Amino acid sequence: MNAESNEREKAAAPAATAPATGDLIGADRELGSRAPQFIKASRTLHISWQVCVFVIGLAVVAAGVVMLPLPGPGWLVIFGGMAIWATEFVWAQLVLRWTKHKVTAAAQKALDPKVRRRNIILTTIGLVIIAVLVGIYVWKFGIAMPWKIDE
Repeated sequence: MNAESNEREKAAAPAATAPATGDLIGADRELGSRAPQFIKASRTLHISWQVCVFVIGLAVVAAGVVMLPLPGPGWLVIFGGMAIWATEFVWAQLVLRWTKHKVTAAAQKALDPKVRRRNIILTTIGLVIIAVLVGIYVWKFGIAMPWKIDE
């Protein structure tokens, strides 16, 4: 193993011995590679494993980025690629912990009655504006069904 992975293992040791506090960010989980022990035993095999995990994660993240402007669950696929990377790389594990913390905080904030009331009011106003604009467009130009368009 190299010096970097030894440092990661030392940094992960306090997290592994800390009691599970039940927090939502997953700080009680061990950092570092989750590769099987026989893969970690051989440096060459472990590097090959890391390269494969990186390439697969990169392909999934790239597919997610392509899905952002195109139809498809882009962000979900991107986070799936990050989860693939997090099986092997500490930086991806930390990014996922941060993301989980932020999503949990946003969900808790959204449950606040004042925030929910504000969101409902803003959504209603937005829908009314869209309905008025669609109504004006239909009144001005009418509706032409595709099968009735004259050439």
